[in-house]
Amino acid sequence: MANDEFQHALERLHEHKVRLTPQRKAILHYLIGHHTHPSVEMIYNDLKKTDDGLSMATVYNTLKMLVTYNLVIELDNGDGATHYDYFGRPHFHVVCDSCAKITDVFDERFADLAKSLGTITRDQTGYLVTRTDVEVHGLCPDCQAKLGLAR
Repeated sequence: MANDEFQHALERLHEHKVRLTPQRKAILHYLIGHHTHPSVEMIYNDLKKTDDGLSMATVYNTLKMLVTYNLVIELDNGDGATHYDYFGRPHFHVVCDSCAKITDVFDERFADLAKSLGTITRDQTGYLVTRTDVEVHGLCPDCQAKLGLAR
């Protein structure tokens, strides 16, 4: 599945005539394979181990480009850093209010929900909706256990 996602993303970038450098491919492949919602620093530190020619600026600029082409979204979980998530397969997020962990939630109904939210928004505000991001907040199972709230 990850390889199919990678090929699909490369095709989308190729359609937009984006130059597909080895570094850009590595960053994209990393995001598709990691559902940890990494920051620029996390991506840089992980990829630097195998590519000593990689720069922080390359990671930052590649992420900015991937966001522009709607392949990646930016997330803010309240820890002061921007986190990134491959969004080739639409989903929403749940964020732990205690430890700031972000978890993907995949559900076949999300596409219909996002479309409905876009329609409601357009009808009430006149906005042209270009993307819908949904975040649900709560306490992750680990934090529930630490607080004695686990069932």
